Amino acid sequence: MKIDPDKKIDLSAQIANAIRDAIVSGDMIVDERLPSEAELSDQFQVSRPTVREALKRLAAQSLIRTQRGATGGAFVNRLRYEEAYGQQVTTSTLLLSMNEVSFDVACEARYALERACAPLSAQRRDPDHLATMRAEIHRQGQPGLSDESFCASDVTFHRALVDGAGNPVLSYQLAGAVEAMQPLMNMITFTARSREAIVGLHTRIADALEAHDAAGADAALVELEAYTLTLGRDVMAAREKA
Repeated sequence: MKIDPDKKIDLSAQIANAIRDAIVSGDMIVDERLPSEAELSDQFQVSRPTVREALKRLAAQSLIRTQRGATGGAFVNRLRYEEAYGQQVTTSTLLLSMNEVSFDVACEARYALERACAPLSAQRRDPDHLATMRAEIHRQGQPGLSDESFCASDVTFHRALVDGAGNPVLSYQLAGAVEAMQPLMNMITFTARSREAIVGLHTRIADALEAHDAAGADAALVELEAYTLTLGRDVMAAREKA
C-alpha cells in the first residue's frame, strides 16, 4: 500500500483509500487485523494523528471495526448490505439535491428500478412483506394521518415491495431510489395528490403480488408513475405562474 505525498488530496484520505483498495481487492480479508497506528505511521511516513484520521474514515464507512484489550486493534469488517443502506440513501440524497436532478428524471429512474423488482417480488414475497404493505395501506387510509406520516408510510410500502424481491443487491441499489428519490417526489406532490387514488393503486399492487401476478403489479406501477408525473408537472407549472 502506497500514497503520494505530493498529491493535493489529504494524506489521511489517501491512506484510507489505500487500505480500502486493499480490502476491496482481497489483499486484506475479513477479520484480518490491521497494522498498529505506529506501524502504519512508519509504513506511510506520516504522523500518527494522520493515521488515526484515516482509520476514522474507514470506520465511518463500516470497512473496519475496533476492539479494545490486549488482543484488540483495528480489524477488517464484514460490510453487510443493511449497514450500507444509510450510506446509499445519503449519497443519493446529496446527488439529487446538489445536481438539480429534474422531477421527471428522478421519477423515471425510480419507477424503472422498482418495476424491475416487481416480477421477482410477485414470485418471492413472503407473508411479512405482504403484511407490511397491507398495514401501510390501512394506515394511509386513516383520515387524521399527517402529510409527513403519509409520506413515511408511502416509503415503507415501496420498501416492502422492493425487499419482497428477495435480492439483497437490488434492495441495496434501490435504497436510494425509494428512500431518497421518493421523499423528493412526495415533497413536490403531497399537496396535490389524492390519497384515495394512492391507496387504490397501492391496494392493486399488493393484491397482484399476493396473487403472484407480475403483470398486474407492473400495470399498477405504470399507472402510479403516470399519475406521479402528471401531479409533479402540474404543481411545478402552477409554481411558475405564481
